[in-house]
Amino acid sequence: MTKLSLNLDNVKTHIAELAQKRDELRVKINLATKDVQDEWHEAEEKWEKFSHDARLHESGKDVLAALEILGSELKIAYTRIQKSL
Repeated sequence: MTKLSLNLDNVKTHIAELAQKRDELRVKINLATKDVQDEWHEAEEKWEKFSHDARLHESGKDVLAALEILGSELKIAYTRIQKSL
């Protein structure tokens, strides 16, 4: 799994990068196959949790650890989706 190495200083940068990739993929997803659309919907569920947790990032290291895992999963999912398009 690709690690994002999140800390309080770079959480916003990672959120912005993932949000940009998400926006780019959202434009193309309607033309994708059913499998890619299914993966997109799974990634969207993770995005909701990730963005929620990101807003709470000041709560401590446990949230940062969760963000790191979710962020890594989103990065992998978005890369797979992009390669499929």
